[in-house]
Amino acid sequence: MNSSAQVPATDPVLVLDKVSKSFGPVRVIEDVTVELRPGQVQVLLGENGAGKSTLIKMISGIHQPDRGRILVDGRETVIPNVRSAEQLGIATIHQELNLAPNMTVAENVLLGRTPSRLGMVSRRELRRQARQALDRIGLDVDLDARVGSLGVARQQLVEIAKALSMDARILVLDEPTAALTGREIEQLFNVMTDLKANGVAMAFISHHLDELAAIGDRVTVLRDGDQVADVPASTPSEELIRLMVGRDIDEQFPRQRTEPGQALLEVDSLTAAGRFEDISFTVRAGEVVGVAGLVGAGRTEVLRAIFGADPYDSGSVRVKGEVLPPHDVARAIRAGLGQIPEDRKGQGLVLDSSVAENLGYATLASTSKAGLADLKGQRKRAGDVAQTLRVRMAGLDQRVRHLSGGNQQKVVFGRWVQAHSSILLLDEPTRGVDVGAKVEIYELINEITARGGAVLMVSSELPEVLGMSDRILVMSGGRITGEVEAKEATQDSVMALAVSNAGIDLAPHTNDSIDTETSKA
Repeated sequence: MNSSAQVPATDPVLVLDKVSKSFGPVRVIEDVTVELRPGQVQVLLGENGAGKSTLIKMISGIHQPDRGRILVDGRETVIPNVRSAEQLGIATIHQELNLAPNMTVAENVLLGRTPSRLGMVSRRELRRQARQALDRIGLDVDLDARVGSLGVARQQLVEIAKALSMDARILVLDEPTAALTGREIEQLFNVMTDLKANGVAMAFISHHLDELAAIGDRVTVLRDGDQVADVPASTPSEELIRLMVGRDIDEQFPRQRTEPGQALLEVDSLTAAGRFEDISFTVRAGEVVGVAGLVGAGRTEVLRAIFGADPYDSGSVRVKGEVLPPHDVARAIRAGLGQIPEDRKGQGLVLDSSVAENLGYATLASTSKAGLADLKGQRKRAGDVAQTLRVRMAGLDQRVRHLSGGNQQKVVFGRWVQAHSSILLLDEPTRGVDVGAKVEIYELINEITARGGAVLMVSSELPEVLGMSDRILVMSGGRITGEVEAKEATQDSVMALAVSNAGIDLAPHTNDSIDTETSKA
């Protein structure tokens, strides 16, 4: 898609003028200026922790600047809370989903703006407005379904529909495409193009550099809280990366392949009715085995079953030759398995606990002495791991919810590094992670396999699967439809297997909310 449908440049509708923000001793942003103009998309680009989300939260009324000004329509304005931002015509799609999982899709789309008649909720009007918002982004989902039953991608689309239903004049989008398929991204960009033509000003954050030229107009580049450049969205990706990380990234997928060793993970005829059937494969020491497939293929479900998070009906999982009992996470961890879940905030982290506590959860029992937790040892080990992985934080006692997405992901990885796990099950390991942090995660994968470990990796990014895997399993409809050597595979050959008809009828709601149909790398 091309972003050529622009209105002529006009005066900015909103300006962050030399704003600064610190949290305690940690400086987050310093003297940053961002202008949002009607009919244009201003991209905010930077590594995780560069200050992008803090700027977004200033615009949406969650944070106020310590210094500097916010101008709306040329007038200095204080935005003390989210309600005030909405009254100014600002709608925000946050990186962290802001949905009520136990409420229906329709109720979430109109949350806080429920239509009523004679003091009673108008269910008919609620459903009409919700369906209109969902149709706008092409989401066909049951209005009465509980949001918590949907996969991450569909929840993200509900969040987008909710923001679009406000008819805002300023729209802020914080990584809205992170969980979306190629088709869904195209639909979102079509909506954004229409909004541009209607004079809506937008701020947009994405770690997928190819998206910037497709929908953006200008790019504000941040590094360590400083504004380092403001350039056209057509700027080559290599130059944007150099501005963002302060160095050249020589190789996007730096896989260091080793000769496979003994079988570490053996899955035989694993079956769970309605989710997956007859899943068999082996992962050897030193290997990265990628798993590709379309939405609903069952990839996430297989990883969760192997780890013991979900039950299965038949089949077996062996780790280093020993049968692993089903549905037993504690035994899986003791056997050397570690899992990076698709939803790191909902399933991988305890957000209100500290960095040190989150790093140590997998080893709390194994390192205890006489039934007492080794808190001093745990803290030292956590500090060593955080330093090794270069977790950017105020300190080990900082709540993990206040870290950037990339640093949160490093904490989830670090938990299994601290536990000396030999087999990692990775589900979307680089989702919502900037290009610099991605390379660091890839290097960590290399370190794991170099010391004789193994990795089973589900990813929605085909270039990532092709670039970081040694072998690729392809799933369709709950079955493995093919296996290819990564060095011989192409995106077309993988997709041909992913769309085959060999699958089973799956349950209507699955955890596997990914689609590899279109590359986003």
